[in-house]
Order: sequence, then C-alpha cells, then structure tokens
Amino acid sequence: MNEQIQQKTVDLARGLFLVRYNGADDKTSPPVVRVYADRASLNNCNIITGPDVVNGTLFAPESALVVSVARPSRLIVEVTAGRAGGSTAANIKIEPLTQGQQVGQPAGQPVAQPVDTYEPEPNAGAGELDDLKLLAHVAGLGDVTVGANAWIAGPSAPARIEGICLEWPNMPHDLNLQYAVKFARPQRGDNQFVSIGTFAGTRGRALAITGFSLEATGPGVDRYAISAETIFLGAPALRVSGNRIVVSGPSGREPLVGLKLNLQERRVQAAPLAPQQPRRVEPVNQIPRLEGRVRVFRSLQSAAKTAG
Repeated sequence: MNEQIQQKTVDLARGLFLVRYNGADDKTSPPVVRVYADRASLNNCNIITGPDVVNGTLFAPESALVVSVARPSRLIVEVTAGRAGGSTAANIKIEPLTQGQQVGQPAGQPVAQPVDTYEPEPNAGAGELDDLKLLAHVAGLGDVTVGANAWIAGPSAPARIEGICLEWPNMPHDLNLQYAVKFARPQRGDNQFVSIGTFAGTRGRALAITGFSLEATGPGVDRYAISAETIFLGAPALRVSGNRIVVSGPSGREPLVGLKLNLQERRVQAAPLAPQQPRRVEPVNQIPRLEGRVRVFRSLQSAAKTAG
C-alpha cells in the first residue's frame, strides 16, 4: 500500500453514527479523510453528507459526516496525505447517535443496547506509539529504519531481509513485545524470541530470513491492535493480525523480501444506556423476568416488608 495512504477498517452494528475528523499532526496541509462502505456492505451502509460536497470525504479537521447502518456493516476509513511526503496521522472518532427512548415505552418493546465506538488512528497516530521503529538489515542496502505502517523492501522494491530489530523507547509499561526470526538452515539464535531493542538475524552473511514471529503480552495487550504485512519471494503479500503473529512462505524456505508492522491503540467507549424502565413489582413467589434485556429487581426495602 502507498505510504501516502493509510486505511482502517471498523465494524459497525445497526444504527446511526457520527464520523468526526478531530485533528491532524500536519496543521498546514492536513490529510484528507474518505469514508466508504466495504464492498460487501454497500447495500446496508449509507454515507450522509451535505448536498454540495463530495460524498464521504472530509477535507480538514473539525468536519464530520453521518453513517446510517441498516445491518451490521464494515466501514473503511482512508487517510491520504495532503501533500507529497506529508503526514497521514489523523484523529478520527466514530460515535453512535441516539434519540434516546420514549418515556413510558411498553415493557414488551426491546430496549436499545449500547454500541461500542472506535477511534481509528491510521498511522499509529499519537503519543507513545509515535516512536515505534522497525530496523532491518537488507541485502545490498544495509540497515534501514522505518516507522510503524511503512514497508521495508516490499512491493515496490523487494529485497532479502537478513535481520530485524524493533525499537520502542517509550513502550507502555503494561505491554511487552518479543520477536524471533527463522532461517532456511538452522543458525545460532534461530527462532528464539528476543526483547525490544535486540537485533535478531545476521549482517553481511547473505542469510535471508524465511520466517518471522511477533508476540505481545502484558496486562494492556488488549488495548492494542497489532498487524504485520509480509512478502516472501514468489508469494503474494500476506497480512496477519493478533497478539501472536507467525509468518513464513508456502514452503517455509522462501526469503522474506518485504515487511511492514503496524500497532494501533484501540479506544473503546460505551454509548449511554437507554433511560431505565420504571420498576415493576413482581409477585412474591415469582422469579423476576427480563424485559428487553433490562433485569428487574425488587428493592431491599420491599423484600424486608415481604419477610415481615
């Protein structure tokens, strides 16, 4: 994927959502944000904008649009740099819109359930994620360093990657990353996990990596979304995500000729619950029922009176 364009995919439940472009690192030429439905969701997801603007496009911070979802859908948020070599770091927040619930709604009617909201940051945006770096020793080039979500070698310039080192000076205290590399022939340190800041692989020995593993652990691991895109010689690009990533070519002997890592922080916030239903008093010998998934309990005071 072009480094000038970043994408984030968000799964949305049925409902109405506000997509807000809050800010960008590049204040002079902020990136352009385009929002559109995944191909499989086109008939269930409608982008709502003003009558005189390009559908689904936010050109600058402090702008917004609305997405109406009839059935669970997948939304794609695409961020394009505002100028050549510009930043794609943008802060976009997706939050549900609700009209609340009518007071006195009959008990048998379903009650709206809360929906999670997400804040995608397409370039591993702000704060502590900014200083994550990937260093790789590439045949014919030497050591090459890139930030998150950027290719080393890769589709436009494939080359054998012989060693890898992850550097993250301000790694969160509640997260731990370790990684390992594998070669076609067993070598010292082959397929053994090392910690952040440790070089795994070789330099100047013409030994290409044929496998790569990355593992995330720690109390805060669920706050982060980790993915890797790899290209092995003669094989198509492969994207893998999860707390443990293990990749290799079809036979396990193909050289790694392209690598891109991405780490994003998940920001999840529960939408407000619908107003509480009026309390229903159940007969003493009857088990409380569920009305629209809102559990009804008798108060302690009522229970005391019954016991008396």
